[in-house]
Amino acid sequence: MNNQISNPKMEVPKGIELNDKDYITSLLSCLKEMQKNYTVALTEASNEYLYQKYYNMFTNITSLQRKTYELMFRLGFYTLEKAEQNKITNKYNTLNQEFIDLQN
Repeated sequence: MNNQISNPKMEVPKGIELNDKDYITSLLSCLKEMQKNYTVALTEASNEYLYQKYYNMFTNITSLQRKTYELMFRLGFYTLEKAEQNKITNKYNTLNQEFIDLQN
């Protein structure tokens, strides 16, 4: 049984010259780094107005990052694996127990 979820891979030229995959991978990396930096800025905002400005920018960057990832998945640059229900349930139970432990 094939547990892979993927799309046909867009072919890109091989060689030293940058191609579409290189550009979109670079974009995704930049967006991820910006997302991390805005997270830090949110925690260090000195007032509510600044916090809201950072939060709006963070939300926009997060949306762009997700859209970029989804485009890369549609172009076949990412492959996902179907998770078995018992793995999902086990992970949920583990995280839920950790959450409960934090509250005690």
